[in-house]
Amino acid sequence: MTDTAPKTVLLTGITGFIAKRIARDLLEAGYASKGSLRSLKREEEVRSAVTTPETADRLSLVELDLTSDAGWAEAMAGVDALLHTASPFPLARPKDENDIIGPAVDGTLRALKAAQAAAVTRVVLTSSVVAIMYVDRPKGHAYGPEDWTDTAHPTATAYIKSKTLAEQAAWDFVKTHPEMELTAINPGLVLGAPLDQNYGSSLAVVERILSGSDPAVPDIGFPVVDVADVSRLHVEALAQPASVGKRVVAAGEYMTMPQMAKLLAEAYPKKKIATLVAPKLLLRVLALFDSAVKTILPTVGFHTPTDNTETRAIFGIDFVPAPDAIRAGAEAVLAHKGSA
Repeated sequence: MTDTAPKTVLLTGITGFIAKRIARDLLEAGYASKGSLRSLKREEEVRSAVTTPETADRLSLVELDLTSDAGWAEAMAGVDALLHTASPFPLARPKDENDIIGPAVDGTLRALKAAQAAAVTRVVLTSSVVAIMYVDRPKGHAYGPEDWTDTAHPTATAYIKSKTLAEQAAWDFVKTHPEMELTAINPGLVLGAPLDQNYGSSLAVVERILSGSDPAVPDIGFPVVDVADVSRLHVEALAQPASVGKRVVAAGEYMTMPQMAKLLAEAYPKKKIATLVAPKLLLRVLALFDSAVKTILPTVGFHTPTDNTETRAIFGIDFVPAPDAIRAGAEAVLAHKGSA
């Protein structure tokens, strides 16, 4: 951490898979961290995951909710930077897409407005590559910072819309408040090793493949990234002036679900892992009974590799290879299930 870097960071959504790793890395880099969660009942879980005896006294926790103004002004007191990771993440398609879009957009603006009111000008926002990838481009196009998802695109699910509209709202806000210095980090499918077993739905894709519950796997793909790299980009962005005003593609190799399944089948030959590509007709039938399949159905066959050239130039990062991130995520899932 440089002398000019922010010393205290408000990290929203600290219970998340990504945010826990960021919290640990912030503390180890010498920052003081004020983490927000919806209930302090999870305080011990967070502290056990992210602190050591040397860093424990630099972490404080506060209750905040994306849908309420309560506590935001107090949470910003003494803060030098905002790192906003909190956002709804549904595993299945919601009945009303606004149940996800509303809290994502309003929560992002609530955090930014609280920061601006407290004269906290440095903000790093956790967005997603889904705010970049879902727009028609020529075949072979690698999606990068200049690309914006079209929320009217047939592949745009409620989650994709929520991340796109939330990031757009953030950039619109800083246009009208030019003193604000915003960096958006846009991770791909975040895998790798979690800090504890409370990783929620973050490793759902790997978990689904390992479960052997499907006769075949859909032809969908993801730009894969290890959680360690995502955290590094968030932390380094705080002290990296070249990242201000940038959308940072936090993704390495693009892998399809059949490729991931083949990798895991080779790693765990005793497990019954399907590697056949599911016909779209089969997926349409399964979608009638499985909300997770219904959610991904529009994206089948829609492949979107990303361009991380600018990310590597600004941060000098070499991404963890996708197979390593996948295997590390699988080890965590199997350990959690007691079948490693």
